[in-house]
Amino acid sequence: MAPSVSLHHLKRRAKALHRKEQIPLHQALDRIAAAEGYRNWSLLAARNSGGMAGALLASLEPGDVALLAARPGQGKTVAGILLAIEACRSGRSSFFFSLEYTLADFERRLRLLGVASPAPDRLGFDDSDLIAADHIESALALAPPGSLAVVDYLQLLDQRREKPELGQQLRSLRTFARALADRPPLRSCEKAVP
Repeated sequence: MAPSVSLHHLKRRAKALHRKEQIPLHQALDRIAAAEGYRNWSLLAARNSGGMAGALLASLEPGDVALLAARPGQGKTVAGILLAIEACRSGRSSFFFSLEYTLADFERRLRLLGVASPAPDRLGFDDSDLIAADHIESALALAPPGSLAVVDYLQLLDQRREKPELGQQLRSLRTFARALADRPPLRSCEKAVP
């Protein structure tokens, strides 16, 4: 079902409600979404994004690292899922690393979004407790050129004391992404040497 007005106008209504009733913005967005017949704002935005994931994917170059930040409940995880799905639809491999979701949660979210799960060889899911820059780099070392990786909940990357601080891990991931973009494609008989 399409919203009564554009998402932009609905966001403006939510901001007005936020100011008027002095409630958190994410609660105001959810109330506006409920009035439009959706369970929450994330679902409304995902179902009516107008190709946002495709546009974002098209704007990314090999080696790019994009950071999506917003308050809780604004749809960051949904945007990441849609971006990964769009990469699969365009013939690319994608990987979703989650420090918050289990595989069952992820599959449930796909069903709520009305999205069929891509083939496992196109979309990898990892909810390991070991997720940090070194784990992600190891998992992506042999990824096909043009692959997309989504890391859900970056703030948790440095929760384990033995892991480097978040800024250092982000720098490592950025360097790794650029190195992958510069790497020549592997032929089927070649193996990557670290």
